[in-house]
Amino acid sequence: MAGRPEKCFSLIRFTLLCLKMVISSKTAPEIPTIDQAYSKISNSITVEWTTVPGATSYLLTAEDGNTIIETTVANSPGTVTGLKAATLYQITIRSISASGQSQASSPKQAKTVLAAPVLEVSSPSPDSILVSWDAVYMAVGFSVSVMRANGLGRIWKENTTNTSLTFSSLDAGTLYTIKAYAWNANGIPGDDSTRNQRTIACAPGRVMIQEEPPGHLSVAWSNVELGDYYVAFVKSDDGLEVHCNTSLTQCNFLSECGFTYFISVFAYNKAGQSPLGDVFNYTTAPCCPNDISPVLVSSDRVEIAWSPVRGAELYETKAIAGYSVVECNDTAPACTLSALDCDTKYNVTVYSFSEVRGSNLSCSSHFITTAPCSPEIKNISKDAFSMINVHWRSTNEGATYTVTAQGKKGLFQCSSTGETCRMGGLPCGSMFSVTAVAETQAGKSLPSYSVPLETVPCCPTGLTAAQVTQSIINVSWTVGAVAQTYVAVLESYIGQSKCHTHQNHCLLGCITCGINYTVALKAISSTGLTADCAYQSYSTSVCCPLGVKLYRLGPNGIRIYWQASRGAANYSTDLYGSKGIFTCAPHAGLSFCDITNIPCGDVYTVMVSPVAETGLKLTFCPKKIYSVTCSGSTLGMVIYRGKRNDTASPR
Repeated sequence: MAGRPEKCFSLIRFTLLCLKMVISSKTAPEIPTIDQAYSKISNSITVEWTTVPGATSYLLTAEDGNTIIETTVANSPGTVTGLKAATLYQITIRSISASGQSQASSPKQAKTVLAAPVLEVSSPSPDSILVSWDAVYMAVGFSVSVMRANGLGRIWKENTTNTSLTFSSLDAGTLYTIKAYAWNANGIPGDDSTRNQRTIACAPGRVMIQEEPPGHLSVAWSNVELGDYYVAFVKSDDGLEVHCNTSLTQCNFLSECGFTYFISVFAYNKAGQSPLGDVFNYTTAPCCPNDISPVLVSSDRVEIAWSPVRGAELYETKAIAGYSVVECNDTAPACTLSALDCDTKYNVTVYSFSEVRGSNLSCSSHFITTAPCSPEIKNISKDAFSMINVHWRSTNEGATYTVTAQGKKGLFQCSSTGETCRMGGLPCGSMFSVTAVAETQAGKSLPSYSVPLETVPCCPTGLTAAQVTQSIINVSWTVGAVAQTYVAVLESYIGQSKCHTHQNHCLLGCITCGINYTVALKAISSTGLTADCAYQSYSTSVCCPLGVKLYRLGPNGIRIYWQASRGAANYSTDLYGSKGIFTCAPHAGLSFCDITNIPCGDVYTVMVSPVAETGLKLTFCPKKIYSVTCSGSTLGMVIYRGKRNDTASPR
């Protein structure tokens, strides 16, 4: 039940809308009928129709297939404007009232008339007028008439299919009115065009133009009979015009470079102005470039540029240094002078050129110095302080030289105003490419040819010496960069021991025990560069004791005896058996040691070793084997069974 009122109201609104539409359709104004449509002007069509009762205005529509133009008018006749010339249009009209507008009327076609010819009029002589125009769309002929502007005298009229006519036998110094129109194939005339043109007096002749000195233009002409005074016009090609009035036959004007001046002279009397005579043109010399600046300066090339100057069709650039002359010609305001000598001062002049006037030889010159010559590296050496000395050869004046060593581990430089410089801090074991560059106020030279530089191999770290046997020492180290081989040297007052190896260790033999040695290591690259790497002292151990013997001491003891080696030393004695290890250390200065409570009936390995200052026992001294027997009520005898080296197995 709640939805029924809403449906009822909607039905009422729809009914009222339909009723309004019916009423509106019944009260719209009548459709007007077009009586005629015609064109008298090339951009409009005029329409005439029968007035509709109740209409307050009318909507005119013109359509040519591409565009639609509409206009509202109050009554008949009405005109549609803004149309194209010589174009067929379809015209319709609608009446408008307060109740709305009618449907469109039946269409009627009308064509706009031809456009007016655009006239060009001149008087080539005191008694003639030349009329010319461009072709007019859809025109088949033209009608041109000439008469005095004051309406007096005869009228000259000509029809033609051409686009120019000359009327002669006219009065000199007289103002004429010229009118022309075109017609189409049906003979219907189009819009007309009107111009005025005056013909009398003769123009001055023998006009002479001179520019002396530059910047001053003199114009002179011959005297004209019956001329009262003269007006000379000088117009430059930028549109600026000046003139002078004179009763003489000469005028002077100021001129500027790079302009073409158009000069005309008229004679005047009471009858008016003479016709235009010959128009003379005079071109002054092109301007000189005055903002020449070097864009790029190298050792053998200079690029210069300048702003374009008025009147120049070509630029001639000339560089002179002594007997050397380099030239280039170009239409662009830039030039590249090549094949120049390095570190040389050139006198550079840019001349502007025009075909009419030639070169302007008054242009000023500029001095440009080429960049310095590339230095030549003669040699690279290394001094005692590991500094790299680079020597080069150059002929530049006042140059600063920068030497650069560049490699994977960085870039290093040194500078000098002479022919050598020192460079330090280059990392070891590296390859560098060394170049030199000269620099002056004119610029930088090209780099010299590069010279390879190899630094000495890096020294190994962690050099250690360890005694393997009484006469052999093992020297070891970490591998250094670039080093291919190493030389290890042990040297003392007795002699020298040396080895050359590609490994990181070396066994040095023939070593004397108990003396001080100097240990030296050299790293050598594949090219033979050598680095003296390490010096340190090394003391060999005290010599192993000789004549080791065992003696029985009662039922449970043994005395170990030896012959002490040269030099003071402490010793340690060790007995290794199956029932244990027995050790004794003698008192300082003694060469024997007693061990008690030793079991009999076993085989013992005996070693007497010197003890280093650090407390370590040397393990490379020879070992001897003894048997301790048990016999009867005594411990028996100590019997020597032989000796063994470090690597022998216990018996």
